[in-house]
Amino acid sequence: MKFSQSATCSAVAAALVVGLVFPLASCAKPPTKKTAQPPVRKVVANPDEVGEFANFTQWKEVAAFMDGMATNHQFDRDELEAMFKKVRYVDTTIQLIKPAPPGKPKNWRAYRARFVEPVRINAGLAFWDKHADALAQAEERYGVPAEIIVGIIGVETVYGRNTGNFRVLDALTTLAFDYPPTPNREARMAFFRGELENTLLLARETNVDPFSLFGSYAGAIGWPQFMPGSIRKFAVDFSDDGKIDLRGSPVDAIGSVANFLVEHGWKRGEPMVFPAMVAATDNGRSWDMFINQGLEAKFRLDELKAAGVTPGVEPPADLQFGLVDLQNGGEPTEYWLGAANFFAITQYNRSFFYAMSVIDLGRAVRAARTR
Repeated sequence: MKFSQSATCSAVAAALVVGLVFPLASCAKPPTKKTAQPPVRKVVANPDEVGEFANFTQWKEVAAFMDGMATNHQFDRDELEAMFKKVRYVDTTIQLIKPAPPGKPKNWRAYRARFVEPVRINAGLAFWDKHADALAQAEERYGVPAEIIVGIIGVETVYGRNTGNFRVLDALTTLAFDYPPTPNREARMAFFRGELENTLLLARETNVDPFSLFGSYAGAIGWPQFMPGSIRKFAVDFSDDGKIDLRGSPVDAIGSVANFLVEHGWKRGEPMVFPAMVAATDNGRSWDMFINQGLEAKFRLDELKAAGVTPGVEPPADLQFGLVDLQNGGEPTEYWLGAANFFAITQYNRSFFYAMSVIDLGRAVRAARTR
């Protein structure tokens, strides 16, 4: 089915959980940019991604959601009913979204090895060579280095190779109304209900069948794996062809990634991270107070040094930092000082491991280009 009416967007409050591999999404006003239906991508889903019949129209919460879409956005209630009768429950999304078992040690080196490896480096090299002009234009317009854009798209989808085979409506509906038991279950369901709302609005605004949208198990779409709300708010028509197409246009993906980072605090020309060491002071492990203090650079260099943090390379004294701890299982933890641009990357995925992998992959691809 297609939705052709225009829509307005109500605010959806949502926060991401650490470790999920999808970007911060936000509800937005209808975009003024021209959009058009992207080319249909042939997708072959395996049985785990297809799901099973659940008759969501009989679920009280789904009925309330449909009522809200009809009231707040003027969707046809009968059309929504017919659509949700076709939506399927996907248990695979539930299993994949569950947090790691308690007590399992984090291992930065093992995580990094999944992303900074020959396949991604070689694919990144080809991607950079093919889209050098677009990357250079994005760097000039937004101030985001090409290597960071390359790193994000490489970590997310191996440059468009793995964009996901789940129907977005199936995945988001499953997570929005049957998220697995966790301490923050209600907040997570609210987040995914917001993304389900954004999916229907996006489909209507771009005049596409919402069932034609495929993505990750969490509903992220396209080369850069934007959530539907992020597409509506942060995606740009960087190819200047009159449409935004993150599924079929790597150039739009390049510009959209750069725009996302700028909108989340990227500062042109500033550094990202500096290696650091920690040592006990007269007050013991004073540097512990800087661990787990949020995803922002808010501490002065002098107060970090006073707590026993020593930069491996002296950073500018006028910047602020956060202390980044990369745990290595049974091996010593790696420490870094993250500046504002490092934490801008964590808004794409709220994980120190993710942000460092993006940085390291981008640097590896850049080095490969100079050989």
